[in-house]
Amino acid sequence: MPGRFARLLLREWRLRGWPPRGERVLVAVSGGADSTALLLALEELKRAGLLGVDLTAAHLDHGLRGEAGAGDARWVEALARGLGFECVVGRAALSEGAGENLEQAARRARYEFLGEAARECGARAVLAAHTLDDQAETVLLRLLRGSGAEGLAGMAPERTLEVGGEVSLRRPLLNWARRADTESYCRERGVEFRTDAMNEDERFARVRVRRRLLPLLETFNPRAAEALARAAALLREDSAALDEMASALLGEADESVRGGAREEPAGSRPLKVEALKRAAPALRRRALRLWLARARGDLRRLSRAHLVGVERLLEGERGGRVAELPGGASVERRRGLLHFRPAAETVEGGGT
Repeated sequence: MPGRFARLLLREWRLRGWPPRGERVLVAVSGGADSTALLLALEELKRAGLLGVDLTAAHLDHGLRGEAGAGDARWVEALARGLGFECVVGRAALSEGAGENLEQAARRARYEFLGEAARECGARAVLAAHTLDDQAETVLLRLLRGSGAEGLAGMAPERTLEVGGEVSLRRPLLNWARRADTESYCRERGVEFRTDAMNEDERFARVRVRRRLLPLLETFNPRAAEALARAAALLREDSAALDEMASALLGEADESVRGGAREEPAGSRPLKVEALKRAAPALRRRALRLWLARARGDLRRLSRAHLVGVERLLEGERGGRVAELPGGASVERRRGLLHFRPAAETVEGGGT
């Protein structure tokens, strides 16, 4: 009979409707308590015959910690192979730039590595060991940045990892596991997980939230982390409903519906200004954000200021105005339509 931690993981797996057998999944393992506990619990469930998925562990050495990082990679590989799993190890060379700080660059490199590793081993899903504590920290960080409902909805239990939808990212610990639970389970299994000194470095905002802000909030509500995670879940439901309405608004505003712009890719078809102007501001902004995400391929570096700039193009009657976007792309209003211009087109041809 599996232990409590593994049973709770199995319950979450079943609640999400994830395939219990015949699927290959990639497990992201840093060597810390959370990801180590996830790998150990999966092994326990497989050993008990309750989960029949094929597992491959994956570890990325970000190249930031020298021999300590290389040691973590060797440790993860030895643990995975000792449990009977294949293991893929990669190494990145990170640097700040292109509008990213070190944390953002590390996150981007990690997910790029995991997506590529999943494709190479034939995995349809990547498992990440984000916990309820990670969710609470994420919500607080986004609240401090002034995020809207989408940001405050936090991390989703499952989302598409890459454009095209071939690989999904699943977070099976997100809704129930606390960091103390993962540490306790590792000790119960007799595994001494790795520690990363960067996770104690208060130069990083997330570490300060973890070490200072959350403990302070718990003096007001001992279950503050659970409350923040619950609020995020409610906002995700609201956000999903708004996304459906925003998609419907894009359909109404899509100029190609009348056959006027079939030569342009579906994600960047011009939008009718009048249709957008009639919509409520919150719904209009959501629709514009969705349109830009489809046209650009992602929302990287797109701030509220950029979105407000695009929305201002809807004001008045004058065309010929342009809103600049990160990376050299732009949006132009012309003849009652909003046109997305990719970076190359903006540079070479200008807005006509």
